[in-house]
Amino acid sequence: MKIGIQINRFNFPGGNASIRATLRSVAQGAEAAGVDSLWVMDHFFQIPRIGPKTDPMLEAYTTLGFLAGVTEKVTLGTLVTGVIYREPALLVKAVTALDVLSGGRAYFGIGAGWNEEEAVALALPNPFTSQRFDRLEDTLKLAMLMWDGSSDAFKGKLYTLPEPINQPKSIAKPHPPILIGGGGEQKTLRLVAQYGDACNLFWSAGKEVVEHKLKVLQQHCEDVGRNYDDIEKTAVVGLSVAQVANDPEQALATVRDMRALGFSHAILRIGTEDDLSAYPKLKQFVDQAHGL
Repeated sequence: MKIGIQINRFNFPGGNASIRATLRSVAQGAEAAGVDSLWVMDHFFQIPRIGPKTDPMLEAYTTLGFLAGVTEKVTLGTLVTGVIYREPALLVKAVTALDVLSGGRAYFGIGAGWNEEEAVALALPNPFTSQRFDRLEDTLKLAMLMWDGSSDAFKGKLYTLPEPINQPKSIAKPHPPILIGGGGEQKTLRLVAQYGDACNLFWSAGKEVVEHKLKVLQQHCEDVGRNYDDIEKTAVVGLSVAQVANDPEQALATVRDMRALGFSHAILRIGTEDDLSAYPKLKQFVDQAHGL
């Protein structure tokens, strides 16, 4: 079982001036503990279930570029980029740049998007209709074209690009893994089956719900002729680094349950209660989880 950490808040002790140093220490501490992946949310305001919208929130791809520069091994990605936030070709270019500058360590985390409030507040494109999924599918198809090295004209449901050149090419082969977030049974999981290398679900939804979502994904894979086992199953666990470091047995019980359902990548979160002393204690848990 791989272990990841989602950095979903930046209200570190010491205020804004401390963000850079603390983020570096968190990333390097996680890597030293053997953590496999680091993730950031792609939001511009803090989201309600975590804190006030006025809390610090760094732009995702700038932050991932910083993390690439202070680490050597962990994979890096968003959980996940809302497709409404960036034009598709620019998004593919951003992920490709991250992959090149990290030495092939980028994931392409993508989803339909949901936070209408921040989209409206920042005057972002705001297709909170079925067009989100047309845009998502266009983006997935375009990414495959651009990563294939082709600059042939692209025509999708919503987008037409006459010459989508993408140089330099990604280091990861055949391309950065495509992780599609969300559990929508009719559209999102179908797109996972068609285009995804990984899915991302919320373990907090409950074991029965998550098990059902995986069965739906398996059926979509059968429908499109895709090998279900080829898709990496990831889930956000909801446990913080400090919780896991202080009670590794409870966390191991959770990841064992996940493994039994077919998950291979459990993603913890950073909490305000996590201090840097938790990371050395995390290594024992990570080593044990890797053996599952």
